[in-house]
Amino acid sequence: MRWIHAAGRCLLVLTVVLSGYMASGASADGTHGTGRGPVTLATAGDLTGYLRPLLQGWNRTHPGEKVTLVELPDSPDETHAQMVTDLRDGDRGRFDVLNIDVAWTSEFAAAGWLAPLDRSRFPLSSFLPPVVGTATYDNKLYAVPYVTNAGLLLYRKDILAKEGLPPPRSWAELEHDAKTIAPKYGLDGYAGQFLPYEGLTVNAAEAVYSAGGTILGNEGERVTVNSRAAREGIGFLARGVREGWIPKAALSYTEQESKQAFQDGHLLFLRNWPYSYVEASAKGSAVAGKVGAVPLPGPAGRGASVLGGSNLAVNTRARHPDSAARLIAYLTGEHAQRLVLTRGALPPVRADLYQDPALIRRFPYLPTLRASVLAALPRPKSPHYGQVSLVVQAVVHDAMTGRTTPSAAVRRLARELAAISRQ
Repeated sequence: MRWIHAAGRCLLVLTVVLSGYMASGASADGTHGTGRGPVTLATAGDLTGYLRPLLQGWNRTHPGEKVTLVELPDSPDETHAQMVTDLRDGDRGRFDVLNIDVAWTSEFAAAGWLAPLDRSRFPLSSFLPPVVGTATYDNKLYAVPYVTNAGLLLYRKDILAKEGLPPPRSWAELEHDAKTIAPKYGLDGYAGQFLPYEGLTVNAAEAVYSAGGTILGNEGERVTVNSRAAREGIGFLARGVREGWIPKAALSYTEQESKQAFQDGHLLFLRNWPYSYVEASAKGSAVAGKVGAVPLPGPAGRGASVLGGSNLAVNTRARHPDSAARLIAYLTGEHAQRLVLTRGALPPVRADLYQDPALIRRFPYLPTLRASVLAALPRPKSPHYGQVSLVVQAVVHDAMTGRTTPSAAVRRLARELAAISRQ
């Protein structure tokens, strides 16, 4: 399974739908008033098949609360649309526990669709600290982190070794190597996810954050994008296309296309999620054994990644809220989180797994990913996040294609985001 935060294909959405409801109010295991009973878990894009064995373990130990697996579309936009349609339904609806993109927590909570959760029921202190912030809104816990993610800079370590160079530690070094070294080996310089979709929102936010800027503040009530840092960040991306070290083909890349270009040996540098490191390093890849990964660079040193991943939340209309919470606790426990990594190739939220020697031998990028997650920032929080993301995508794409300047793009962002915040 690949989680696409902000990035199309990697997105994981789990939904618990209650079945076997008893009109008398008794749960399937004979208890009364406990909120327990059978559940149905819907997921988008379980590409590695890790989830069914994980749920079988739950079913063996919870016979009165069995989970049936249902899948939603792979596309994050389609998944979001189906969830919103269901949550707006005046009836009880199908969805009881939602595993939502981390950027949707504020939107769904502000709409009144998510039930506040009791912090004491979940191992929040065992998680990497930044991920907990993605599950809160208005200082309340509305979800529990399940999968995290942070962007990494993948690079061809064989080529940099031939040149006697370390991986880039700043934008200047990245630009220099992408412009001068990549052409010597018949490669394009650098790519990310630059198609106008959620992935571009992530890449743009990372550029702005790395330059020291922000986009929104106060849960979306304040627009902060009109800054030198935002102009510098968007200018970095636009300059890359204009000068050619970002290939024009990258303007149509999602996670999958950009990963494939790197995996096929066409790129020197790639910004992507950790799963791309795993696949590029796997047997059969043209660059297997030649891939390195470091945190994203910024203008004068280490940059900032955007936090990706998914959060588990309970619908306010859930019939069996206790079973919903118990399932969430199970999926965020140590055993399940280990399987998330080893069978699902997804970054877990539990901190101790990133320092497990056996796991590091198997997944050598874990220390780099841990550092990236600890320094990562959430996407702009807003009750109108969908609209915010659409504006960012459109405006930044215009800047990258040369339809507008970075300065004009920032001014337009400020105007359009202000209009959204006033809704």
